[in-house]
Amino acid sequence: MAGHSKWANIQHRKGRQDAVRAKLFSKFSKEITVAAKMGDPDPEKNPRLRLAVKEAKAQSMPKDNIERAIKKAMGGDAENYEEVRYEGYGPNGVAVIVEAMTDNRNRTASNVRSTFTKNGGNLGETGSVGFMFERKGEVTYPIDAGDADDIMMAAIEAGAEDVESTEEEHLIYCADTDLNEVANALETQLGESTTTKLIWKPTTTTELDLENMQKLMKLVDALEDDDDVQRVTTNFEASDEVMAQL
Repeated sequence: MAGHSKWANIQHRKGRQDAVRAKLFSKFSKEITVAAKMGDPDPEKNPRLRLAVKEAKAQSMPKDNIERAIKKAMGGDAENYEEVRYEGYGPNGVAVIVEAMTDNRNRTASNVRSTFTKNGGNLGETGSVGFMFERKGEVTYPIDAGDADDIMMAAIEAGAEDVESTEEEHLIYCADTDLNEVANALETQLGESTTTKLIWKPTTTTELDLENMQKLMKLVDALEDDDDVQRVTTNFEASDEVMAQL
């Protein structure tokens, strides 16, 4: 029976991963459809759509799904989604930004509010935590794309503002309005990036211990589980020791 229960666990975990994957692809489809509907259906002529497609491909979303999402926008049968942003606080006063796309504002606001409340956080007014972040473009490259000096030179030439190199990757930051140009310039020098996206970059961070980190992850997971929520950003900081225990 032990073998059977292990198999059940593996099956359950795979089922959970498949569900997470399906949810992720659904969020990408929504972003692609909205981007295609707002601009040109050709990614080469529509920077927002190009970024959305690139992000979806980076997460191994099948080409058929991407093409279907673009066709949906062109067919005129796409739902009318609007973009909404919510701001609030998680455990220990950590700042949380929730970006959503919804066809029903009331439903989404109510769901997000109750998720914050159930998980020890509280939803604030728009702008309540936004001042702790800057809107930036972020382009990531694998560590083997070049050494830190080469990446820094390429980033400066491309018009980027800053580079952070970790053990796994290079993170290149630029003004949000320059993302498309910077990404294109980097591509000619360094090849295809891993991801290219707009982010909220924290300007101040909140240090969390293990207990608060676990509470925060529970809140973030619950928010990301909502079909209307596209992405969740926080300004937590945690030691390597806490992250390893997590």
